[in-house]
Amino acid sequence: MSERSYTMKEAMLYSQRIAQLSKALWKAVEKDWQVWIKPYDLNINEHHILWISYHLEGATISEIAKFGVMHVSTAFNFSKKLEDRGLLSFSKRESDKRNTYVNVTAKGKLLLEDMYENYHDTPHSVIEGSVPMKELYGKFPEFLDVMAVIRNIYGDDFMEIFERSIKNIDETFAKNKDYQ
Repeated sequence: MSERSYTMKEAMLYSQRIAQLSKALWKAVEKDWQVWIKPYDLNINEHHILWISYHLEGATISEIAKFGVMHVSTAFNFSKKLEDRGLLSFSKRESDKRNTYVNVTAKGKLLLEDMYENYHDTPHSVIEGSVPMKELYGKFPEFLDVMAVIRNIYGDDFMEIFERSIKNIDETFAKNKDYQ
């Protein structure tokens, strides 16, 4: 057995701390997310797929699954439901018949834009819980340590998709001052 740079105690305490904190944070995020999307008759997987498709512009089902941290069949099945509602469309490319590409329809874009406009109509405990840090440091937490751990778990591709989506969100807000 190779030498480890940490003790069993350190590993177990770290794992437990990560588990408890991430579960608590996820429960708050999940509740905020569900309250925000409820008026639009979407569940979290559907909204996440719609959001990823919008910001990645022509993502494959595999990319949606990877970035959405879901199984490919989950991404496909929920995408099909969104297609049935007229919010997404599927396509193949002449140069790539193996992959299915997902695009947000005009109806899907309108739905997302409406959701953005009404974002502040629902409570967001995670935002409110972060405001004291923003007021103290002038910005919301960036989670650089967490991002480094995620990069080591999911790889550079995941982080590239993450950064691409954040850039697209930023550009969307820069184009539409109504979202400020």
